[in-house]
Amino acid sequence: MHLESPLFLGLFFILPLLIIYLWWIRKQATLSAIRFGELEGVRKIPKTSAVKLLPLLKVIRLIVIALLIFTLARPQLTESQEQRFTEGINIFLALDVSESMRAEDFKDANRLQTAKSVIQGFLRDRESDRIGLVVFSGESFTLCPLTLDYPVLIELLDSVEVAMGGQLQDGTAIGDAIATTTHRLRDSEAKTKIVILLTDGENNAGTIDPGTAASLAQSFGIRVYTIGMGKEGGTRIPYEDTTFGKRYREELTYLDEDTLKLIAKTTGARYFRATDVQSLKYTYAEIDKLEKTKFKIVNYTYHKELAAYFLIPAVLLLGLEILLSNTVLRKIP
Repeated sequence: MHLESPLFLGLFFILPLLIIYLWWIRKQATLSAIRFGELEGVRKIPKTSAVKLLPLLKVIRLIVIALLIFTLARPQLTESQEQRFTEGINIFLALDVSESMRAEDFKDANRLQTAKSVIQGFLRDRESDRIGLVVFSGESFTLCPLTLDYPVLIELLDSVEVAMGGQLQDGTAIGDAIATTTHRLRDSEAKTKIVILLTDGENNAGTIDPGTAASLAQSFGIRVYTIGMGKEGGTRIPYEDTTFGKRYREELTYLDEDTLKLIAKTTGARYFRATDVQSLKYTYAEIDKLEKTKFKIVNYTYHKELAAYFLIPAVLLLGLEILLSNTVLRKIP
């Protein structure tokens, strides 16, 4: 609660002056009684209940004055409310799960495990964005449609395996992955629609050319950020030997950066290269900054006048004081 016109509180100085004045009048009346001895007999007459209640009228008057002063100060109850409107970003993550993602050129984990870990961190930093997940190798597959349920999305991401445990053909169908995400985003009413595509290879499978898919995405206002993952040259890829268990073979993996740059440029996005864990984390952090959800904050302030809560009791008490002073507490001149 606050007072709209607090200066009126200065009128409270009237109350102590009135109390002093009433005390002075009472004292003068006592002195007069002493001067006139014949009044002593009258003073010895027992006081009736009405006479004893006469000071109540003065108390009521003081309360009425106090309530009127509060009324003039205009007490108000202020309530503030904040509303946040999000412009909304729809994001599709396109993750390469081809055999080459088994490559162990990242510290303590293969490429897919590293990508999953970093993407999970990216998801935990998002707020109010609808995010979906597409995985691809020789073909693409929507693992999770757009959702706000991040824990479920993280759980699904955690279950992703190379080639989805043999459910998908091997290869790298970048064009098909972009086409799948475009299909999922094209009817979205969100102001911002983006795809974050991570791959470690070149388009060597699928039925749609990456350039054509990028042009299609651009026509629907979709930006495709591309991430090239992995170190250049040969790398070790593990495989299971029936006799000796886990073994490694050296393979030359080729990353088609030109195509990834073309996709990003066509759709108005950016291309990033990630050769270690730190650069991959930096990549997703940069995209997070570039595509941050915008909030519009509107503040509403309501003022509820409380003067009536003081004025009404003041009027009622004033009426009571007038009624009593003219009836049971009436003084005869």
